[in-house]
Amino acid sequence: MRKFNISIFWSSLVLLGVSYLLMKYVVQPPLPSSILAMYVGMILFAIFIYVTVEEERMREFLQPIRGLFLDEKKKTWQTLVLIGFPLAIGVYSFNAFSPKISPPAELRTVHPAPPDEYVGLVNPLRESGEGGAKPHEGDLEEHVQKGAEIYFKNCFFCHGDALDGKGHFAEGFTPLPANFRDQGTIAQLQESYVFWRIKTGGPGLPTESQPWNSAMPIWEDFLTDEEIWQVILYIYEGAGVEPRTWE
Repeated sequence: MRKFNISIFWSSLVLLGVSYLLMKYVVQPPLPSSILAMYVGMILFAIFIYVTVEEERMREFLQPIRGLFLDEKKKTWQTLVLIGFPLAIGVYSFNAFSPKISPPAELRTVHPAPPDEYVGLVNPLRESGEGGAKPHEGDLEEHVQKGAEIYFKNCFFCHGDALDGKGHFAEGFTPLPANFRDQGTIAQLQESYVFWRIKTGGPGLPTESQPWNSAMPIWEDFLTDEEIWQVILYIYEGAGVEPRTWE
């Protein structure tokens, strides 16, 4: 049986290519471009050390390159390489160093402090206050259902029917609507904060958050306080998370 033996040159290219693809498209979370370039450079350096440590190995590595440029029958390939390689370097350099047309970074507070009148509020549909009695389970479920109705009449167009921020209009906004299933959104917030953000919308954000680019409407113009609290009950229930508490 004939043994298949790949040259050091081609095995090095395969190793470099597979390593790059794994780091670029498989490793999660995605690696920053600077880290990716550093790892690729380390692999190239390791290949260089491996190839140059022995003279015979170096000759074997260079054999395919010599065969390409010294074989008169491969003039077409020689032309393609001599034109394609500088062209590829030129395209890469142009894309890497050409100025990017992008808006400047916005220095703003993502989660600003709410006005004093919203600090420490409790959802009256969930509890009547500090030390207050809990509502009947059936009453709470009824409020959740009403909250669901209000949500699907007003909110799901942006925040999605799965509360994942992927509603019908979501792609039209920058930034995208909040994904309530993300542990970094409402799970990190108190209900009083969510109540303030829904009630006053984007225009209700304070000066330190400007320029605000939130598309959230001022929902107090369309919903009562009770309806807003009902929606809050539903989004926490639907997202499967608990609101953050003072404790």
